[in-house]
Amino acid sequence: MKRVFSLLLGIALILTFTQLTEAQDKTENAGELKKKVESTEDGAADPRANVLDKVMVIGNPANIEKIPGSAQVVTKEEIRQQSYDDVSRVLQKVPGVYVRGEFGFGLFPSISLRGVDTTRSAKVTIMEDGVLMAPAPYSAPAAYYAPTVGRMSGLEVLKGSSQIKYGPHITGGVINYMSTPIPLKETVYLKTMAGSFNEQRTHAYAGNTFDTKAGQFGFLLEGYFRQNDGFKSIDETADFRNGDDTGFTKKDMMFKLSWEPDTAIYQRLEFKYGRNELDLNETYLGLSEADFKSDPLRRYSATRFDNIDTEQNNLYLRYAVSPTDNLDFITTLYSTDYKRNWYKLKDLRNVSGNTIGLAAALAGAQNGEGLSCLKGDSDCTLRVRANNREYSSEGIESVGYYRFGSESVQHEVTAGIRIHQDEVRRFQWDDDYAQASNGTISGVTPGTPGGAGDRLQQTDALALFIQDTVNVGRWTMTPGIRYEMLDQTYESPKGTFKGDNKMDLTAGGLGVAYKFNELWTGFGGMHRGFSPPSPKGAVSGLKEETSTSFEAGVRYTNRNRALAVEAVAFYTDFKDLIVVDNIGGAGSGDDENFGEARAYGLELSAQYDPGIANSWRMRNPWYANLTYTNAEQQNDARSADAESIFSFGKKGNKVPYIPELQFNLGTGVESEHWGAFISGNYVSEIYTSANNVDNQVNGSGEPDARFGKTDSYFVADLSVFYQVSNTVKVFGGVQNLFDKEYVVSRQPYGPRPGMSRFLYAGIEFII
Repeated sequence: MKRVFSLLLGIALILTFTQLTEAQDKTENAGELKKKVESTEDGAADPRANVLDKVMVIGNPANIEKIPGSAQVVTKEEIRQQSYDDVSRVLQKVPGVYVRGEFGFGLFPSISLRGVDTTRSAKVTIMEDGVLMAPAPYSAPAAYYAPTVGRMSGLEVLKGSSQIKYGPHITGGVINYMSTPIPLKETVYLKTMAGSFNEQRTHAYAGNTFDTKAGQFGFLLEGYFRQNDGFKSIDETADFRNGDDTGFTKKDMMFKLSWEPDTAIYQRLEFKYGRNELDLNETYLGLSEADFKSDPLRRYSATRFDNIDTEQNNLYLRYAVSPTDNLDFITTLYSTDYKRNWYKLKDLRNVSGNTIGLAAALAGAQNGEGLSCLKGDSDCTLRVRANNREYSSEGIESVGYYRFGSESVQHEVTAGIRIHQDEVRRFQWDDDYAQASNGTISGVTPGTPGGAGDRLQQTDALALFIQDTVNVGRWTMTPGIRYEMLDQTYESPKGTFKGDNKMDLTAGGLGVAYKFNELWTGFGGMHRGFSPPSPKGAVSGLKEETSTSFEAGVRYTNRNRALAVEAVAFYTDFKDLIVVDNIGGAGSGDDENFGEARAYGLELSAQYDPGIANSWRMRNPWYANLTYTNAEQQNDARSADAESIFSFGKKGNKVPYIPELQFNLGTGVESEHWGAFISGNYVSEIYTSANNVDNQVNGSGEPDARFGKTDSYFVADLSVFYQVSNTVKVFGGVQNLFDKEYVVSRQPYGPRPGMSRFLYAGIEFII
């Protein structure tokens, strides 16, 4: 399929470019567009601005004031200000976003928007530079991958009715990671830092844009490296002495190349290639309640083998053209390959002749014998599973923008088509490690490759949408509709089960904004969203999850932009909510339509800078945001699987892992030569299961460490910098300033801590 896409796009680009070049002398209006783009000044002078504004979800942050829905942009400066490389910390500034951590570093975030299920961000459309970035967004959206936020130039978050252009998961919202753009002038950037846990981090890029007789060329070469030893320690035994290595090594590289030919009409070709590698010594296993309270940074010796190794390659070729002043086309050919093997403890065998699940062992099952095995205090068998998967995602998408109208009514009609294919191949095996009573390993029995899972899931998708942005005086209205046709295949190569399914999905929405004056804007809308099941679930009869959502809000920005306030009320009904029984290797492994859920709440955000308001010589930014959410189940749970965290839920119970209250606030002082910033984030306690119990007992009354609550917590971060010269800055800071110990999650198996206090210092060059 990749070859077919490449051939079709190559032919289309050649034919289009040839025709447009021949028409050069006949297109005076298009020439005016190019002159207009080139004649603007500095940042706005970028001839790519007309294109990039549409490639991105929001584009210029100033566009937010015109969007008939809730939207936020996190800038490059906000990411770098606290040297964040954890998207959960970056997204704290965005109301209506909830991030459930697992491992402390934010490598695999579980993100929810406005009450959707948090599981591995499966219900959120994740993109990078406008391209789908989940390893297999249709066939396996709940996968352990997230773009590296530390190398990004920003993030865009879109909720509500304005997300019709995106899919396939639009019951909650859209998050677009924006990578480093090709610079307009010769630029060299280097940031290097060191910190706690033997942290080493380097981010560097170089690029330029220059003119030739053939047009304007640009390039960017970027690298990102991060390594540390982790903040946990594994219990050591006589044959294992490497307990302090619980960290990871991560490498990113990216290359971009652009060409804007010297033609009368504006054209742009851009190629991007990125590669990501991760080697992480992490485990699914948490701790018993007592051991967590004693030392939350401990890991049991049974997890010594646990490691995940991943490799991702992604690329796109994008062609943009503006044949006339009122018409733009952007076509993108994209491909992503991702493979990973998470070799991790699955369960315990031969514990007094029995098999014990990990969550049960942590909760004291079988009179504590399972816990004794985990600690290396008794003889048993450790079954370690190689969760080996390969993913691929590829497609071609073309979007057109057409502007027309009169002085009183203006339209911009946007229409798009995407042909997409993705798949996941699961090829797993189990190895058995015989453990002696002193915790040493006395023998290994290797498993048969494919013996613990050998199956394929594949989806072919055709997506279409059309949306019209209508401006009538003070009013902006954005009606739109989206349609997707899926052809799904599930196959177990051993022949135990296989089947096909076809599915038609429709979503639609209307957003409305009214500009009361230059300072105040009101907005609202309604939106029907969908989230398709995986091929295995669809073949088994699952329906797509749907949502009907409403929002209403108001924005205020004063004339000198020193003060900005936004308040939004939202309400969402979910139908046929898709939940995953197999969260962390427990349960039957079958997805399920839970039924109905409802989420409503309030999002408040405010930013104020008295330095700007009073024309001080230094800036003094303040910000605060608050999210209140009531997410409730509207029926009793259908699940009969006692290990599912959605089992035995009752109507009126809270949806797991959706906090009722969270707020974030911060301030700083910044002069020409120095600055200091502090921020704090609060999250209320959360039920970790649909039956809303306080203790570690599942729906059948059996011990299970995944059930119960997480703690409420408040975590503060501090950073400072000094500008040595125009090109050199030194900086430092501390994250989790007060070294708060708290349970951030009980998934996958038992209570897990947030990152402990992290100190860092470094230097930044930009030329």
